[in-house]
Amino acid sequence: MIQVFKPSIGEEEIAAVEEVLRSGWLGLGPKTKDFENQFAEYVDASFAVGMNSGTAALHLALVALGVGPHDEVLVPTITFVSTALAPVYCGAKPVFVDADPETLCMNVADAEQRITEKTKAIMPVHYGGHPCDMEAIWRLAGTHNLLVIEDAAHACGAKYRGHRIGGLQSDATCFSFHAVKNLTTGEGGMVTTESEYIDRRLRQLRWCGIDKTTWGRTEAIMDEARPSYGKYGWYYEVVTLGYKAHMSDIAAAIGLVQLEKLDRLNARRREIAGIYSDIIASLDWCRPLAVYDYNVETSQHNYVIKVNEIGTRDRLNLYLKEKGIATGVHYTPIHLQPYFASQSTPLPLAEDVWRRILTLPMYPDLTDEQAYYIGRTIKEFGEHDGKAAIT
Repeated sequence: MIQVFKPSIGEEEIAAVEEVLRSGWLGLGPKTKDFENQFAEYVDASFAVGMNSGTAALHLALVALGVGPHDEVLVPTITFVSTALAPVYCGAKPVFVDADPETLCMNVADAEQRITEKTKAIMPVHYGGHPCDMEAIWRLAGTHNLLVIEDAAHACGAKYRGHRIGGLQSDATCFSFHAVKNLTTGEGGMVTTESEYIDRRLRQLRWCGIDKTTWGRTEAIMDEARPSYGKYGWYYEVVTLGYKAHMSDIAAAIGLVQLEKLDRLNARRREIAGIYSDIIASLDWCRPLAVYDYNVETSQHNYVIKVNEIGTRDRLNLYLKEKGIATGVHYTPIHLQPYFASQSTPLPLAEDVWRRILTLPMYPDLTDEQAYYIGRTIKEFGEHDGKAAIT
């Protein structure tokens, strides 16, 4: 079975983990600091803070920015559930926004209609690695005095108007390094920001509200701002309510290797997408998602096709499965999930398009031969499926 997603891990990552294991320092330490510094430099951000997941990155970014009870946060409905859970963790309410049916990113016009006096923030998701129209989102946020937190779980290495996602003007940008993301640490996340205050706050929040990490206390034994016993490495203070959400040096070691490979791995993803698109261009019953022309470079986290007829997607899914090709659906709109259904309103564009999308296999180690096989198999399905024609 050809998988939908698969991490690209080599001997370099294995060696990097072995080095950490032999070092005797496995937790939050020098490798994490190195990874944060190099990641910040890569995206051209002032600060980067490592987390143990992309979900934690979203959650703590909202906490650091002051989102709390009685606030509302605009989130797209077509995304992984973590985007909606993060506001809930803060006591805030996620307000679901309809989709752009061509890219599956947030529909900015619909977002504007859902702003109330309680709206505190907007969380656009760069779906599939395709950057959102950030200029439109920043204008909307500026008009209504909203915080902007980018969910870049799919967009590591993507560019918007020549600048990498993560180094733009938003209040914070959150990345996921889950096992199948473009850059993986097995599990992990990162928040980038231009604010020194948010950077400092995040470092406290991720480590139980403590003012210094264990590695930080080891690095700086003497601290004149503390009582005389501050010279001892064991001394710290709990200064706020915090969480256990920091990255480990094991994860960071993998991340450092993956970061060196990221541009090459993303370029390979775009090559695979090109193979798919060349074949699918000849079909009249399905098409890929659009790439908008406001100067973006996608990280091509996934490759999604959209069929014309509802029902075709599910037949195609089963047909490909029979041929040894796994596919997926990303995602069922969150507002239709049982937990959130009682607080949502109809979102017609998302409710239509999600029933017509299918995610094809996409990962750097997919071979050209496999990609052509997948494309040919989709073409064969259309030739044999009488209901696949345009209505």
